[in-house]
Amino acid sequence: MHLDRTDFAILRLLRKNARIPNKDLAERVGVAPSTALERVRRLREAGVLLGYHAEIAPAAVGIGLQAMVAVRLARHSRPQVEAIHAHLMALPEVLCLYHVAGADDFLVHVGVRDSDHLRDFAMSALTSREEVAHIETHLIFAFQRAPDLPVYAAATES
Repeated sequence: MHLDRTDFAILRLLRKNARIPNKDLAERVGVAPSTALERVRRLREAGVLLGYHAEIAPAAVGIGLQAMVAVRLARHSRPQVEAIHAHLMALPEVLCLYHVAGADDFLVHVGVRDSDHLRDFAMSALTSREEVAHIETHLIFAFQRAPDLPVYAAATES
């Protein structure tokens, strides 16, 4: 799917506020409401828009501490990579999982109640697994999502 400037403008606005009313979205990108609605539908059907999400205050749901845990595997066989991936994604503490290249194999963003919970999580969910050779934990003091969507594809004229 070729995206034009209007598509990119729609994506930027939806990323900032996925609940923006269609009328406001259309007005901000300079198209008719029916055009905005059709473009959003097309972006969704083409797999450009993957979903809509609610951002939740971690403290409101009992998350008092967040950490990024680097996980290094003992071996890099497909079954071991798939097994640890499935295991991690099934854990309620895992907020986000990155399979990465480099010295570490996974970066695991976790949300826990406190330092005791983090220690217990590391011991039971990670170091007890035969696939895991090494972990390194980094506490997260602050987290902020970038406000805008980087655009690397050349937009065509609308």
